[in-house]
Amino acid sequence: MHGADVVVVRRPGEHAGASADAAVTDVPGCTLAVRTADCAPIVLVGRRSVAVVHAGWRGLLAGVVERAADALRHIGDEPQAAHVGPCIRPGCYEFDGADLARLVERFGPGAQATTMWGTPAFDLPRSVSVALAEAGVPAVHDTSGCTACDERWFSHRARAEPGRFATCAWLEER
Repeated sequence: MHGADVVVVRRPGEHAGASADAAVTDVPGCTLAVRTADCAPIVLVGRRSVAVVHAGWRGLLAGVVERAADALRHIGDEPQAAHVGPCIRPGCYEFDGADLARLVERFGPGAQATTMWGTPAFDLPRSVSVALAEAGVPAVHDTSGCTACDERWFSHRARAEPGRFATCAWLEER
């Protein structure tokens, strides 16, 4: 949705197909999913809860990462780590103008980068890391590649592909 709506899932199937950019649960057996192409999929892991987040530049500005972390806290847990999946990287993410200026103002000068061909770019993964740090997430793991460069992933920006991949997370019974 490219926003900051977060749903809390208390039973399997609850909020299935909801228009939201994040889902949170502390109930084993509830599978959470977000679909992305170039935006960053994030899995937030707590001690006894989990969240999935769809973070594009609009959602980052709207506070989706912070709202998902707060939702974990609201159900009585703390985010311990974040895993960032494949997303468009700054070398391929041409971005300029007033929106880039807003992102730099919000996430700092590291939000602005340069594409491989020398034009202004937005550093989505770095801005996600800033938002996660500000949300109090102590560990961030990001070892995934660029959706635009790596054809294993869908890319709307690079190839106008209509497909999306799903990032799913759930809790097992202990």
